[in-house]
Amino acid sequence: MNNPAFSKDLPILSAAVLPAPQESRHRLPRWLKRNVPKGNADHFAARLLEELSLEAVCDNARCPNRMECYSQKTATFMVLGNVCTRPCGFCSVARGTPRLPAQDEPERLAEAAFRLGLRHVVITSVTRDDLPDGGAEHFYQCVLSVRQRTGATVEVLTPDFIHNRAALDRVVEAAPEVFNHNAETVPRLYRKVRGSRSDYGWTLGLLQRVKQLNPCIKTKSGLMLGLGETHTELLDTLADLLEHGCELLTLGQYLQPDPVKYIPVVRYLPPEEFAELGQAAKAMGFQKVASGPFVRSSYHAREMAEEY
Repeated sequence: MNNPAFSKDLPILSAAVLPAPQESRHRLPRWLKRNVPKGNADHFAARLLEELSLEAVCDNARCPNRMECYSQKTATFMVLGNVCTRPCGFCSVARGTPRLPAQDEPERLAEAAFRLGLRHVVITSVTRDDLPDGGAEHFYQCVLSVRQRTGATVEVLTPDFIHNRAALDRVVEAAPEVFNHNAETVPRLYRKVRGSRSDYGWTLGLLQRVKQLNPCIKTKSGLMLGLGETHTELLDTLADLLEHGCELLTLGQYLQPDPVKYIPVVRYLPPEEFAELGQAAKAMGFQKVASGPFVRSSYHAREMAEEY
């Protein structure tokens, strides 16, 4: 959608994004270098996940915040295995033929959340195009198990269940407090970044349907920046998300997991630009926005999920 009204009085950034100097694609700028938290608190979550045979997106996706989250005894649980059926150009999660879902995983996940003392639990998954429902029933069972065992609020970060409305509806039936599905990038780059099966229109419709089915569920989405999107394209995408019922937004810097296998970084946005974009998104109408180089989909998820 191209809606000039949304750009009124917003920070003026370059209309076209030019590639950074070649060497900067491999050298991180100073603002993307951070100290690793000291101490052993981070090992508690890691050991617990290993003990209960659970996966965390923190490690599989090489999240730059994983040590910070582990040190706070929190993690984003990744269900349905650690092998994805989609060859996305940005993600370091392994690809191939996954195993059948473990039927006891919802209970193990709930036990981990209980032992960690979590008040807000984030559940995500690999994409499972091999399953008839894309793993929707598994999400449903995980939400119910966590809620029953812990009383915590629950956020789901789901794949797209591409063109399977019944699967989406099943996850909504579990009534998670937050339903997160990432747009990831602007329409022009969609197939390049997310693969040939992705559908920008379906992503928008998914968020809209969640809100229509259960207005009490907070809807959330996120984008990676630095892939070559322009400022105008980004604002148009944010306008689309708003129009389709998205309330919470995350904006973070794309970091190439490997210099050969994945889509290269076109540009590293400085923190000041992320701050401006966050202010612009708030001015457009998003209820809560997290915008910064290290922001990821579930970064400070509990704070974002709190009432506004």
